Amino acid sequence: MGQVNTHIRVTNWFDLEKVASGERGEPPRAAEAEALVDTGAVRFYLRASLVKQLGLRPIRKITSRTMADVSVERTVYSPVDLEIQGRSSTFEVVEVPDSLPNIVGQIPLEQLDWVVDPRGQKLIPNPEHKHGEMCDDF
Repeated sequence: MGQVNTHIRVTNWFDLEKVASGERGEPPRAAEAEALVDTGAVRFYLRASLVKQLGLRPIRKITSRTMADVSVERTVYSPVDLEIQGRSSTFEVVEVPDSLPNIVGQIPLEQLDWVVDPRGQKLIPNPEHKHGEMCDDF
């Protein structure tokens, strides 16, 4: 399978909340970028420069295993609203160095109901859900 990239829009979730409650007059901090779609990754990862631009706050540390099977400590940041092709939801951000791409992992893909089309090298709506975005609830 070739590399799949997608356009993302990320917005500081706490800014959105403050705008909604009337505590913030200016628009929420937001950015648009390209991201690698990696079904082998789990979470949503943003470059350090984008984390800083969005004004995200550090929450905790996690241990992350890299593709080279090396354990690395990474910082988890406050949530963002992640939008991909008109579908959006809230996700915590794991910071990666600017030398790595922004990465959309399996959890955001599943939650937003996207699947990878390896032949077309793009994201497509889940073909099992013919009537649009769907989640499985219990």
